[in-house]
Amino acid sequence: MTRPDRRRRGRTAAETRRETSPNPVPPGLTGGRYQPLTMQQVTEIVEGTYTLLETVGVSEAPDFVNDLVVEAGGQVVNGRLLYPRELVQSLVEQAPSGFVLCGRDPKYDLDLSAHRVHLGTGGAAPMIIDIDNGQYRPSTLRDLYDVARLVEGLQHIHFLSRPLVAGDMPDEETLDINTAYACLAATRKHVATSATNGATAAEVAELCFEIAGSQEMFLQRPFLSFNVNHVTPPLRMSEHAMEVLRVAAQLGIPAHANVFGQVGASSPAGIAAAISQAMAEALAGMVFSWLVNPSAKVICGPEPMIVDLRTGGMSGGGGEQALAMAAATQVARSLGLPNRSIAGASDAKTSDVQSGAEKALTVTLAAQAGSNLVTQACGMQAALMAASFESYVVDNDMLGAVMSSLRPVKTQEIDSLMIQEVVAGAGHFLGESDTLKRMTTDFVYPSVADRTDFKLWEQAGRPTQLDAARSEVERILEEHPGCFFEDGLDQRIRSRFDIRLNW
Repeated sequence: MTRPDRRRRGRTAAETRRETSPNPVPPGLTGGRYQPLTMQQVTEIVEGTYTLLETVGVSEAPDFVNDLVVEAGGQVVNGRLLYPRELVQSLVEQAPSGFVLCGRDPKYDLDLSAHRVHLGTGGAAPMIIDIDNGQYRPSTLRDLYDVARLVEGLQHIHFLSRPLVAGDMPDEETLDINTAYACLAATRKHVATSATNGATAAEVAELCFEIAGSQEMFLQRPFLSFNVNHVTPPLRMSEHAMEVLRVAAQLGIPAHANVFGQVGASSPAGIAAAISQAMAEALAGMVFSWLVNPSAKVICGPEPMIVDLRTGGMSGGGGEQALAMAAATQVARSLGLPNRSIAGASDAKTSDVQSGAEKALTVTLAAQAGSNLVTQACGMQAALMAASFESYVVDNDMLGAVMSSLRPVKTQEIDSLMIQEVVAGAGHFLGESDTLKRMTTDFVYPSVADRTDFKLWEQAGRPTQLDAARSEVERILEEHPGCFFEDGLDQRIRSRFDIRLNW
């Protein structure tokens, strides 16, 4: 794969094309039209959530969590931390109903209010599908950096949530700091990453302060947030993950309170009950964050994942998965909480028909339900076990189509007089000024999906979509500037942190 010259600066050809071409489907279009639950069902699920927190609570909560929640009115009974309903409800009501996740460039800011939708990466896959030979292999820091560069150049991928685990890092601290560095060096879009514990979270925060120029400047526009899987279902807290939530809340860094229950395994087989449990688990961490800092920016992440009960393996591409995420989104949004979901976790092993069908179904329903952040929406294969460079490009076309489906239909634009004139005249609308204007403002065109006629396709040698995607990957990576840190800043970073990504 082509490697860039890190010192190449200035505007790239790809950047120029993106900024001069209008985008009919900018990030933040409004979903929420698909509501799979009745209001009564939403009320019953929320009631179940509060009941679980009050009567079952969470086990294995660390002392620093127990102390803070008990001081606020909670109880520890038989080793389980119970959250009183009044406490949870009051904090939910006081929480911000929306906030902005910033990019390093303001044009990439993400408004998480109401039902505004943003689509991005995710997955933390341990493998990559090698673009040169198509083989699965362990992913590396360089792979992560290359995927982040690719995301920078794909218009309909709105944010970068760490998609790969850099398996060549020697320890957790080195992994966490290099993951954040590789992502931030490669893209100006908002980055969500993980930290192993409170200490490495603080180290990643220091990296962000260095990049921003100071802690104060970073907190004015926090361009990184923490993905935190703070509960292991069913209802068991992770001490190290709670440390990360504490650091994020103390410093004012946005955090994602994520829960990955497996429906029928670590959560009930009934979707409504699974959502109740996932909401309780998400709120267990969110309440703690708000007690640490009432202004903490926390994203609600109830993400029930479907299990194929014949095998016990996760199955991320079926209709049940699409329904579960859309319903969980509806419940979180009913409480006024900025939220996230998982969609696009196809079971397919490569970017094929199965992959496209499963991703399109799950991402579309999550977007139509109004999920503020749809993670894992692109690039992932084999039920989140691997990422594929070509899939990011193919899926980018799919994401553009999904965003286009969110746009409202404007009935006030009906012009009966124009139709009458065309009927009486040319008999078609191809030459109308309104048609020419809307050609670039109202329609999304794919970059690698083939819309040519059959004869042209035959004459071209019957190219596949993956052939086109491979070429697009190479073009984007070739045009990427290499690193978005100026040389002086990069030198300061490398003098302070153990950076393993070499140019």
